[in-house]
Amino acid sequence: MTIELVVLDMAGTTVEEHGAVYQALAEAVTAAGGRPTEADIQRWMGASKREAITRLLAESTGHDPDEATVDAAFADFRARLDKAYRDRPPTPLPGVPEALARIRAAGVKVALTTGFDREVTTALLATLGWRVAPGAAPVDGAVDVADGVVIDASVCVDDVPTGRPAPYMIFRAMEATGVWDVARVAVAGDTVRDLQAGTNAGARLVVGVLTGKLDAVGLGAERHTHLLPGVADLPELLTL
Repeated sequence: MTIELVVLDMAGTTVEEHGAVYQALAEAVTAAGGRPTEADIQRWMGASKREAITRLLAESTGHDPDEATVDAAFADFRARLDKAYRDRPPTPLPGVPEALARIRAAGVKVALTTGFDREVTTALLATLGWRVAPGAAPVDGAVDVADGVVIDASVCVDDVPTGRPAPYMIFRAMEATGVWDVARVAVAGDTVRDLQAGTNAGARLVVGVLTGKLDAVGLGAERHTHLLPGVADLPELLTL
């Protein structure tokens, strides 16, 4: 059965952001009174950042933080991330723009999903020079990478009731691109929660990519259909 939609995570999967999310999250939670370890931070990668802050603080203190504490910590996280991105702007991971262009040129739609909110996502896409153009892939099959990667949809955690590992961002991407059948969807990401969301959605392909913090052992322990070095290798898996 032909794949009609590829749903990809952003940070660590399609975007090299030099670990800024991990660093900003750890620092914000610590400043708010938490004591997260590296393993704690990794466990919440791919989730809504507000949810991650809430749960990391609860795990450290033994009680749920109040809303004001979470709001302040989230604002701190956003400020730290903004500074990190200004100091060292994110870039596409090697081969990703070409891979996305090749996928769309074959008539397969591409959607990005992320645990970031819409404001951060919009700024990140602008930094990358990636344009969102909802609708079918170009009829002539041509995508000019020099003009910016064109994707068919971007879905943020604040577009859905619950972030990963819930499958809702994938379903929203299907809705946005007009794809009805999960058996025609491929999902790829670099975190355990990315794979869990793909499995929970019932996607035909659930692909782990090794461009994030986890190696093949760590990521491969989660249910998946394939492991790849990176998104650059995805067109070959799709036999485009």
